[in-house]
Amino acid sequence: MSIVRSPAVAGMFYPADSQQLARDVQRLMASAYPHPLTPKALIVPHAGYIYSGEIAATAYATLSSIATRIRRVVLLGPTHRVAVNGLALPGSDVFETPLGRVLIDASAARAIDHLPQISINSQAHLMEHSLEVQLPFLQSILPDFTLLPLAVGTASSEEVAEVLDVLWGGNETLIVISSDLSHYLPYVTAQRVDGETVQSILDLNQPISHEHACGGTPINGLIIASQKHHLIPHLLDLRNSGDTSGSKDRVVGYAAIAFTQEIGYEE
Repeated sequence: MSIVRSPAVAGMFYPADSQQLARDVQRLMASAYPHPLTPKALIVPHAGYIYSGEIAATAYATLSSIATRIRRVVLLGPTHRVAVNGLALPGSDVFETPLGRVLIDASAARAIDHLPQISINSQAHLMEHSLEVQLPFLQSILPDFTLLPLAVGTASSEEVAEVLDVLWGGNETLIVISSDLSHYLPYVTAQRVDGETVQSILDLNQPISHEHACGGTPINGLIIASQKHHLIPHLLDLRNSGDTSGSKDRVVGYAAIAFTQEIGYEE
């Protein structure tokens, strides 16, 4: 019998009704600007869809021309509720959302389970939203894929980069880093701080602190991996909750960033 990780934030971060969820994601994707890129990696926000869904859709819209070739998604997001040393696999066989089930890539999990920074921690995944909220977008845009979800806790940039390097693969593998930016700053301050954070990412300068991006640890690992594998980051969208839905007194920042292969460089 398969071990299923059931949805934890359906009905809170996104609709629990499958038809409503499908309509919402399709609407967000239809309104997103389709940047003509072929990403190897994405940074995508993970707030409720009413806040960050438009920004997330901008990232996922870049996959439209390459969706059929992507067969595996390596998804990294920060832990918000359970302390983790290193990076945690879920110990499950399937992740479920209202749109259906996604198989965990067992071979990819085996490829990294010997690394000292890797553990199995089902509790870290049980209520974690940073990974879950990405799945309905992936299920809507990719026709057939397996998933390797990693909940990232206390780890060095190099440890994350090592994991990404093992899982890098070819054109069939997409890397997604789930992260919001600054939290609860005044609107104008957040614009300045988030602009500086994004510029550091675009310049491939790390470390990015957790105060500036809750997914700073996996972002830092991606920056190191991008330098090694000659990826170029492209800013797709940068806004905050004051732009999308909510007060401008205390906002949360969101960015969509795509990483593409340097022209003339082949893996």
